[in-house]
Amino acid sequence: MVYVCSDIHGEYQLLLQLLQKIRFSPSDEMIVCGDVIDKGSGSVRLLKLLAQQSNFTFILGNHEYDFLKYYHALMMNEQTDYDDVLAKLQACFPCDGLLLDWATVDWLDLQPFFVERESFVCVHSGIPLLPNNTLLCVKSATAEQLVYDRKFKNPSLLPQTEKCVFFGHTPSNYLTGKHEIILYPKVQNPVSVQDFTKIHLDVGSWLGGGVACFCVDTLQTFYCKKA
Repeated sequence: MVYVCSDIHGEYQLLLQLLQKIRFSPSDEMIVCGDVIDKGSGSVRLLKLLAQQSNFTFILGNHEYDFLKYYHALMMNEQTDYDDVLAKLQACFPCDGLLLDWATVDWLDLQPFFVERESFVCVHSGIPLLPNNTLLCVKSATAEQLVYDRKFKNPSLLPQTEKCVFFGHTPSNYLTGKHEIILYPKVQNPVSVQDFTKIHLDVGSWLGGGVACFCVDTLQTFYCKKA
């Protein structure tokens, strides 16, 4: 099974509970659409989990992108004390920052800004819309467009696309008042992921919404919230 989630924001234990709930196995894949760090207490634990598990696929969100920009700025400042650089990076995560090591930083620096498969595309915030109501080829989009866009969340923005677009970035309760995955079906009774124009995954983990994921194979949604 292939699952997609987004915006976990440091909720390490809730992700573990969600994986247990869906009976996540080595034959499954979890695609995470960015923003696993900040706000919650388990940012570095989440990064290390994703880096160590071969069946997790991660794309960068705006929080990771901003962190990497800070990292690159430190390195461009003719830094020669790498221990000092790592200490400054660790200080970005007050709860578990001391767990951050260079292997995790190097892994994060290599992660992509999108994942494209035969029937869907995963980004963090959205894909720019062209004048003919189609989407810009995701390979042509800039990093800033893919991690910062706030327009794509608008319910009225329904581009003509063969592939479903998974995205997060903005808590869904800002739109619906509920901590829920928002589905945008093209047809009344969807039977495949391509029957959706887009799927909004950010359920507001840092606002009490817990974590959630969507199963590409069964079209089911799953949720885990704090007790």
